[in-house]
Amino acid sequence: MLVLQEFAPQTLLISLAIGLLAGFVKGAIGFALPMIMISGLGSIMAPDLALAALILPTVVMNAAQALRQGVGPALESARHHWIYLALVLGFIGLSAQLVRHLSAQTLFLMIGVPVTLFAVSQLLGWRLSFPPERRRPVEVTVGAIAGFCGGISGVWGPPTVAYLTALDTPKQEAVRVQGVIYGAGAVMLLLAHMRSGIFNTETAPLSALLLLPAGVGMALGFRAQDRMDQTRFRTATLVVLVVAGLNLVRRGVMG
Repeated sequence: MLVLQEFAPQTLLISLAIGLLAGFVKGAIGFALPMIMISGLGSIMAPDLALAALILPTVVMNAAQALRQGVGPALESARHHWIYLALVLGFIGLSAQLVRHLSAQTLFLMIGVPVTLFAVSQLLGWRLSFPPERRRPVEVTVGAIAGFCGGISGVWGPPTVAYLTALDTPKQEAVRVQGVIYGAGAVMLLLAHMRSGIFNTETAPLSALLLLPAGVGMALGFRAQDRMDQTRFRTATLVVLVVAGLNLVRRGVMG
């Protein structure tokens, strides 16, 4: 409980509010929980502690998202995207060991710059697309990039969203696929950072504390998602990416 005991009450309240917001956005658009958490928590605590804090909410909320339509559809999504999933898991395990060797500014910029560029370009009308015969090399490349970013930062959503967008994946399926991919990756992230020392007996209580607000937020977000059509869903997704990405860039530049 050492980490929690060191926090001022207002820091804990802000952390809980960030967890609630991250859960709501996750429920509404299917991703961005770790991005919002590392962006928000990283503004009030050390980056490695923010990374540890998001791990348990990421594992549990992604499991809930993946299984929302049942076990069968979740397994089918995993089968259809198994190569992408395997690459994400492998690269998360490898790159997680680099966290201790990167500065906070480098970490924030590595995440924030590509997130912002992708989201802005999409909002301006650019569409990532590729012919069916090129799907496999694109899947391999994007999966490796997503896993590498995920192990370092706990964030592997943007490359995955770009990949699913390029495939014109329908809203409900896209959300379920993301839950499967992020959920499996989150378990790997947990194991990798138990090994790296980021997630330990001192940081685990903070991560566990954030499960409740994230869960409440996600339940509310599911209700919002059910009311959105495909166009509003996509726009909301990209706006969240821009906001989170710019905040990470700010942290990377200003320290």
